[in-house]
Amino acid sequence: MEHPAFTLSGLCAVGGVMGYARKGSMPSLVAGTTFSIIYGVAGYLLKQNADYGLELALGASTTLLAAGIGRAIPSRFKKPVPLVLLVLGGVSSTYYARKYNEFYPIF
Repeated sequence: MEHPAFTLSGLCAVGGVMGYARKGSMPSLVAGTTFSIIYGVAGYLLKQNADYGLELALGASTTLLAAGIGRAIPSRFKKPVPLVLLVLGGVSSTYYARKYNEFYPIF
């Protein structure tokens, strides 16, 4: 369960650095680094079977999904970066919501 969190950590770091390198976007660098750290901590907690790892990963994924939606709507879903955020956030939110439901049945 920690592998997706570590993968998303790396993808967020690379995306933030790419956004800064290509456009000089400091918000991309800060957001990418922040999400990378959050996913890294979540992956570590999941690997150690510690409390709140699953919740942290789910929260970060949901926030990533919201950011993707917020950026995709003004561009009418045509720009690649918002679409990548939307897809990564959607897939990871679905994955971690299912895992959360396995451990703490809601539905």
